[in-house]
Amino acid sequence: MIFTHTIAAMLAIVIGAVQLLARKGGARHHLLGWIWVAAMAWVAVSSMFIHGYKTWGLWSPIHLLSLVALAMLILGVHRARRGQVERHRLIMQLLYWLGLMTAGLLTLLPGRVMHAVLFGAS
Repeated sequence: MIFTHTIAAMLAIVIGAVQLLARKGGARHHLLGWIWVAAMAWVAVSSMFIHGYKTWGLWSPIHLLSLVALAMLILGVHRARRGQVERHRLIMQLLYWLGLMTAGLLTLLPGRVMHAVLFGAS
């Protein structure tokens, strides 16, 4: 599960950066956007099956972040479909920077799997 979670997160990081920097609207933006949403959804759903950091039983604050991310993905897509482009943009940018990049940086804390992978066991 951690492997597919990590692959989806890395895909979302790259596609998200492209989406943030590239021209908005059009078929490419739409296609990459759906791929990004799918990757982000998998990151959030798969995190529910990863229990390395436990605060409340099997759960941690990261699991709450995943639930919020799923809700915001739905809301962001809904805003785009309704033509509320500015709200869509804000939601997706927040998801990228807070839900993906900040959470990703937190995986580098000592005691986390990615910390051990990149820096050796602590």
